[in-house]
Amino acid sequence: MDKFRVETIAATANPQQIVWAAMHQDYSEEFVWDERDRFPEESKAGELIVKHLIAGNRGHWGPLEHPQIILNVGYFPHSMMQQIRTHRVGISFDVQSFRYTGSRIIDVIEDKRNIEDVFYLRPVGNYTNRQGKRYFYSEEQRKQDLKWCLEACKLYQQRINEGLAEEHARSLIPFDARQHFIMSCNARSLMHLLDLRWKKDAQLEAQKFCELLYLRFEEWMPHVAHWYEENRAKKARLSP
Repeated sequence: MDKFRVETIAATANPQQIVWAAMHQDYSEEFVWDERDRFPEESKAGELIVKHLIAGNRGHWGPLEHPQIILNVGYFPHSMMQQIRTHRVGISFDVQSFRYTGSRIIDVIEDKRNIEDVFYLRPVGNYTNRQGKRYFYSEEQRKQDLKWCLEACKLYQQRINEGLAEEHARSLIPFDARQHFIMSCNARSLMHLLDLRWKKDAQLEAQKFCELLYLRFEEWMPHVAHWYEENRAKKARLSP
């Protein structure tokens, strides 16, 4: 899966228990805090919120907005970051700026970094364009494209040495430079993002992102994640 990474920086502890508490308060006569000693343990809470909250696509997703997760996403191409950052409802982003991180470009010229650690090119293989036409991206084409990336690095270094500001010189670098970012979201927004980008006609790299995002989701909220995988994953059903 290339060099792509999605790592959890922090996440709300006992997220399924928290969703259960929110759901329970909706219909409880009591102040839920006073019942905290009787909360179901995390695994049981997961079973209960699947059964009573989300099974059958009932649509009452509000309690899922309480637990939060913060993720570090790395080595994806700029185009994928742009596509994901479009979906900001309930999601916050801080994205690596090419204004301040241009030394990576120069590192390629000075043999301090591999060019494919800085730029992304799709692997050799068969692809389909937006009109459904099949084509083959060859090894020779990929070599030519890597050469073009290297030449762009040289020009970037030259312009920096000539005194251009980083935000001026960055316009010369290939579009799909790799770009790291931090994103935070609640469980409902996470599933909404998966609904939008984990489908067959989504950008290939966005699909790869969703595969890794799902793994972090599964570690964090296993019962909810498994329900999602069985009922909604890759079906382009938009969450309410």
